[in-house]
Amino acid sequence: MREYRTWEEILMERFTSDWEEAIGYLDVALEEYQEDGDTPFFLLGLQNVIEARGGVSEVAKKIDIAPQCLSDMLSSEKAPRLDTLNTILQALRCRLSIEQLKDANPSADKDYSVAPRENADPNLEISTENSGIR
Repeated sequence: MREYRTWEEILMERFTSDWEEAIGYLDVALEEYQEDGDTPFFLLGLQNVIEARGGVSEVAKKIDIAPQCLSDMLSSEKAPRLDTLNTILQALRCRLSIEQLKDANPSADKDYSVAPRENADPNLEISTENSGIR
């Protein structure tokens, strides 16, 4: 009888044996996030790569946070802070990079303003202190 596997099992096998494929998968998840703002989709991609690279407990240990905190962040509807994402990616031996869009037209009339977050306090100051994540 033929043994069936789940999509997650196939991903884990592929990502464990082919790190370049895992990076490509994460890159596509990030591109999708940039296109439509689908944070849960990006975080699911990140979670799949984390699982293939030792799991939440192992990565949490590397970045010195509780596994439950990392798990909660990955299952959240909110995007992680940039410094937190950077720390996680460094633990995975990855980094974010900036590149020019292929269809970028510098004279295009686009609105690049940033919308304020819901429930944002207009008097809130930005802190540059260390968040406690190493």
